[in-house]
Amino acid sequence: MTVVTKRPAPGPGREPTTPRPTTHRSQPRHRSLTRALPLSPAVVLLLLFLAGPIAYCAYIAFTDLQLTGQAEDSFVGFDNFRTAFGDEAFLNAVWLTLVFTVISALIGQNTLGLGLALLMQRASKPVRTLTGAIVITAWVLPEVVAGFLLYAFFRREGTLNAILDWLQLPSQNWLFTLPILAVSFANVWRGTAFSMLVYSAALGEIPKEITEAAEVDGAGGRRRLWHITLPMIRRSIGTNLMLITLQTLSVFGLIWVMTRGGPGGRSQTLPLFMYEEAFQKSMIGYGTAVALLLLLVGSLFSVVYLRLLRTEV
Repeated sequence: MTVVTKRPAPGPGREPTTPRPTTHRSQPRHRSLTRALPLSPAVVLLLLFLAGPIAYCAYIAFTDLQLTGQAEDSFVGFDNFRTAFGDEAFLNAVWLTLVFTVISALIGQNTLGLGLALLMQRASKPVRTLTGAIVITAWVLPEVVAGFLLYAFFRREGTLNAILDWLQLPSQNWLFTLPILAVSFANVWRGTAFSMLVYSAALGEIPKEITEAAEVDGAGGRRRLWHITLPMIRRSIGTNLMLITLQTLSVFGLIWVMTRGGPGGRSQTLPLFMYEEAFQKSMIGYGTAVALLLLLVGSLFSVVYLRLLRTEV
């Protein structure tokens, strides 16, 4: 026996109703909120410890705040920035910062890191272990410790001159005659390990079939490097250049321990100039303006590298 269930008829004056289709407009918004919720603590911390101090520094840069000598600070507009661009010491620090960055990061760490990565790819296991241990040990040393070691290496009675005297070659006071080159070499020695690790990981991702096929076709090592290896690790090169540039722009302890920016300001980069103006001369407003300019320089480098990374090979 079949039981048939009938829907009750609508009452008088009422029209029959049909079920409304379920809408899904609120689901994407709900999903977005659900995905963003775990990120909210990190966003709050970034706003608290990064955006907040930057905003406060931006405010101080437009004041004449000093550590001593006056009770209250006042708004001075762009006077600190005009003073900076008219200050020969500031312009000298900008030039030395660019020289230090190009020599130690773009040329030194980047090129040497790539060379070590290529060497370790083909070397035996004992050679890879020894090379990696030496380079990474220099990288993990604190800046101050590395600065004292390199100071002992370059000083007048240091290790480098002892080696030159043993080889009967002329020696000199490297920290006095060539201070910016000495601190650049020190930064190369300390920071090359990062580039080596980045490039070692990138080279490991290149399919061996491609390089083996090129070798079978008669391509030499230089052609394989230029036409296969470098194009395939292009994005790693750009990322590495951006990171080591930003790191080098902020180097302070290494140079401070070795030369303190001297002699005569010949190794005074922007971080040391900023420290001297803000804390030794007590001009916090002026020093903070220099810090904002340094932040702007780092941002410009980042924009250039990011635009290069978007370009396809």
